[in-house]
Amino acid sequence: MTNSLRNVALVAHVDHGKTTLVDTLLRSTGAFASHAAVIDRVMDSDDQERERGITILAKAARINYGSTLINIVDTPGHADFGGEVERALALVDGIVLLVDAAEGPLPQTRYVLSKALGLGLPVILVINKVDRQDARPEEVLVEVEQLFLDLASSDDQLSFPVISAVAREGRAMIGIGMPAADADLSCLLDTILTTVPAPTGDPTAPLAALVTNLDASEYLGRLAIGRVHSGVMKKGETVALWGKDTDGNPLKRRIAQLSVFDGIGRTEVESISAGDLFVLAGIPEVEVGDTISAITVTTPLPRLEVDEPVIRMAFGVNTSPYAGREGKFVTSRHLRDRLQKEILGNVSIKIADTDSPDVTSVAGRGELQLAVLIENMRREGFELQVGRPEVITKEINGKRHEPLEAGTCDVPDEHVGTVTQGLAPRKGRVTDLRQGDPGRTIVSFEAPSRGLIGFRSMLMSSTRGTALLHQTHAGWTPWVGELPHRLGGAMIADRIGSTTGYALDNLQLRGELFVAPGVEVYEGMVIGEAARGEEMVVNAVRAKEKTNIRTHSHDDGPKLATPVTHTLESAIEWIGDDELVEVTPNFIRIRKRYLSMEDRRKYTKKSSN
Repeated sequence: MTNSLRNVALVAHVDHGKTTLVDTLLRSTGAFASHAAVIDRVMDSDDQERERGITILAKAARINYGSTLINIVDTPGHADFGGEVERALALVDGIVLLVDAAEGPLPQTRYVLSKALGLGLPVILVINKVDRQDARPEEVLVEVEQLFLDLASSDDQLSFPVISAVAREGRAMIGIGMPAADADLSCLLDTILTTVPAPTGDPTAPLAALVTNLDASEYLGRLAIGRVHSGVMKKGETVALWGKDTDGNPLKRRIAQLSVFDGIGRTEVESISAGDLFVLAGIPEVEVGDTISAITVTTPLPRLEVDEPVIRMAFGVNTSPYAGREGKFVTSRHLRDRLQKEILGNVSIKIADTDSPDVTSVAGRGELQLAVLIENMRREGFELQVGRPEVITKEINGKRHEPLEAGTCDVPDEHVGTVTQGLAPRKGRVTDLRQGDPGRTIVSFEAPSRGLIGFRSMLMSSTRGTALLHQTHAGWTPWVGELPHRLGGAMIADRIGSTTGYALDNLQLRGELFVAPGVEVYEGMVIGEAARGEEMVVNAVRAKEKTNIRTHSHDDGPKLATPVTHTLESAIEWIGDDELVEVTPNFIRIRKRYLSMEDRRKYTKKSSN
């Protein structure tokens, strides 16, 4: 049976066309009924995936090609979700590597390729978007070949098939060129069959399966997703569950339901043989990395390991005066339970206790990954407050080191100076400059992760949203010392109440406001950024005294500039070490860690001693 089965992952840098290619593969192989209405990016089912235009979670689908079943795993392209890529690679026997015909290999290309080659997986190179006016497929192929030379561990890995494609239109051809107008994706599918080996697991051996992902069903509870490495998995069978802390004494559990992927859905089956992917119900204790085996098995499969997190944030209970107004989940127990649930299914997230029972330290791959988690919690009805991101350091040869990022920034030519000038004070350095699309330049750089906190927001603001920024973990660098943060100090409300136009009119002369008239504020809430570096404590709710005398036209009403509206990401990047972001279902507020002026003075005095 395994000869008629293939498991393959699609990997690439952000926006190089993975999810689009999955869409066209599903369409071309009849995974959708002819009458079915099919939306673009069908695999990106999460709300944030659609809103952000990126893949966050690795997902699987199954297509039929001739007599062969092909399980296709779509993976994230953003470095912050590298844990999803690593889990996906544990399911497959080969990869399809997509590279943009104009942009060429970028940082995440190197990352996913290094992981695949490290596992010994065969690679099919697809040079996508060859119809772009600025396409340079021949040069891109040379760049990819150089990447293989850098990363390959054997000569065998230097030989790989090359396909040119226009994934959006479902056209492909072998080699370098432009696919014919009537071409389809059959050459890619044929190449998958000849390049990616069939699973090698022995169906006659005792059952051994690795869990790589989790899902949940309202009716079935927790669902385990993974791959059967040997034997046959059967519905109703009693199996052994080898957890992280099993210590040679696995739990015995019964498989209540068993399913395989079918198109973008799932189909219940009675059994699954070695090499295939499974979805099972009936084991509520199962976690990512666990082994499910026959009762007779005495040793579990090697546990799934991923790269360690490089950045962390403090997640705490909302303690503002407005806490509990909107959220359904507002207690420390709610917060801990939700974070425990997250780490069960997300192996790249780590949590740890702090000195406070109401605060939990959450570590991940990057700001974006943690921001996605916070946004999900907000939408679920949680209220919480989070601190400024901080990098995780390590000792190397007795010296303190911090994480290093490699990045690329695609910007209009007139903004190249903005990138280089922005990197300089952040201890970043430009490593390469090359032409991108007409009128645009691709800037490659390296910088400490700590220095890039807030860089994205600055860049987007300076370039009016025209910049494209990608970055990935590139190792460790010696601690670079103190780095600059924002220029202005916080403008802090001194009392509770609703802001007035009269008060804000006076305050806007002294800095940039974050609030409009009629907004509820409280003592210690940050309502703006002062023009100078010092903090300002201000009255934002003061009303104009009423008189019968009208002095000048200014009395008709103040003319206020449009306030800065912070997103979750920009707020996290803006705050200092003594500030927090308050997150509720309806509001994102910035506040001081200590709300009263007296408490802030005590904290400052204590910190200086």
